[in-house]
Amino acid sequence: MKRILVIEDDTDIAELEKDYLNLNGYDVDVEHDGTRGLKRALSGEYDLVIVDLMLPGVTGFDIVKTVRDAKEIPLLIVSAKSEDIDKIRGLGCGADDYITKPFSPAELVARVKTHITRYERLFGIQEKHDTLLIRGLEIGLSSRRVKVRGKEVVLTAKEFDLLVFLAQNPNIVFSKEQLYDRIWGEEDFGETATVAVHIQKIRKKIEVSPSDPEYVETIWGAGYRMNGNVV
Repeated sequence: MKRILVIEDDTDIAELEKDYLNLNGYDVDVEHDGTRGLKRALSGEYDLVIVDLMLPGVTGFDIVKTVRDAKEIPLLIVSAKSEDIDKIRGLGCGADDYITKPFSPAELVARVKTHITRYERLFGIQEKHDTLLIRGLEIGLSSRRVKVRGKEVVLTAKEFDLLVFLAQNPNIVFSKEQLYDRIWGEEDFGETATVAVHIQKIRKKIEVSPSDPEYVETIWGAGYRMNGNVV
């Protein structure tokens, strides 16, 4: 799923943009402050950023210029400033498009699709279906990165492998012996108790309440299972 960041201080407009983009299959984050928006645009992994110009903190012009210097992603300005000088300045800072308010939500979505497609062709980017999503838990298979409700958590190699195996086989109960054999292998002569230790460590990193887990459940006398379906 493509991810879009909207930096807009008008909450009504931000929600309008988010709603229409969500309806068209995009995952959207919103920031209402320029400083926080810039930080998120630089640190997050977004496929496109929509920026207002008149923002508290850092201005939209500065956001576009800074992000353009750091990343090759589409940048769209949506602003009430309709003078030619503002459009020239915005595009000169590195924006790919400039849309004036009031705008048609359908047109905004169309332009978003166009720019994302153009960048994918330009930079040879292909969408990878290698992300497992389970109710706020995001597991990147190729990147080996895990996020919980948008916040990245760091797992060891074995913790990651164990979490992936359970996530790829949701709602199936696996015994400690089965998990040990699958993750550590027969060549690693250890104890199955290490599975329980790793489960505890995973829970501390991804669960809101490790003692009452939402994701990795204990089925007493049987083993463990991932609760929920992957999308």
